[in-house]
Amino acid sequence: MSLTNLLPTLQARANAALNTCLPSETIPPKSLHAAMRYSVLAPGKRLRPALVYVTGMVFGGSDSVLDAAATSVELIHAYSLIHDDLPAMDDDDLRRGRPTCHKQFDEATAILAGDALQALAFESLINNTESISPEIRIEMLRVLAHASGPAGMAGGQALDLDAVGKTVTLSDLELIHRHKTGDLITASILLGYLSSAQNDSSIRKKLQKYSECVGLAFQVQDDILDVEGTTEELGKPQGSDEELEKPTYPNLLGMDEAKKTALRLRDNATQCLQEIEQDTSTLEEIADFIIFRTR
Repeated sequence: MSLTNLLPTLQARANAALNTCLPSETIPPKSLHAAMRYSVLAPGKRLRPALVYVTGMVFGGSDSVLDAAATSVELIHAYSLIHDDLPAMDDDDLRRGRPTCHKQFDEATAILAGDALQALAFESLINNTESISPEIRIEMLRVLAHASGPAGMAGGQALDLDAVGKTVTLSDLELIHRHKTGDLITASILLGYLSSAQNDSSIRKKLQKYSECVGLAFQVQDDILDVEGTTEELGKPQGSDEELEKPTYPNLLGMDEAKKTALRLRDNATQCLQEIEQDTSTLEEIADFIIFRTR
């Protein structure tokens, strides 16, 4: 099945798994649960769950374990967006075409919703992976924790904040985005692979390299869309990076070179997949989707 036909199916599957995992807003504390559901179930690409599912399908992952892994990465992603949007960070009013969590509720509730989603991600992952070995379950937790913490997404956000208004080099910018955006994308692919109860170091290295390339390509395209997209297409304010004086690929390299960089990263990603025996054509399509998307 082509990615065009498969992606809506995977999005629906992820949404169903997320809906089941999230606590009902009819249960106290109602405002906290409402904020969690509001942020997670807002319309989104569900790219990270899709990467979990597609990688798991390539290697024969268990359906229930894949659902748990897909849910966990999207909960981490949603928590990071809530916190990124706060006044102390990016101070955004719009996310996924709707008011941000702190605008719809309040800042305190938004902070707690992010905290709760982070904890729920790990609880969901450990509670719903009992069909595979303890060793693989622990490794899945390690992968997600590493991608989320100071050596991953949180560290990348700190570097991003430190770079505001400063002149940075290309290597500085890559370091920011490999952590802030790329590490959770890498975790999505590795969790999809581990869901198959396999852990071959050679295959992991190839998937790691692929994921690093597509993760960085995703951010390059995000930077491009922040200039060329519209607020309606993006679901968030267009031009917000420039307004915040954040370093981006277009303002560092120029738009033409930024687009060439995205294409080079796509090519490098697909080259990594050529060395894997299984049919990885859908992962190749995802690399194309990442750099040609419009939102």
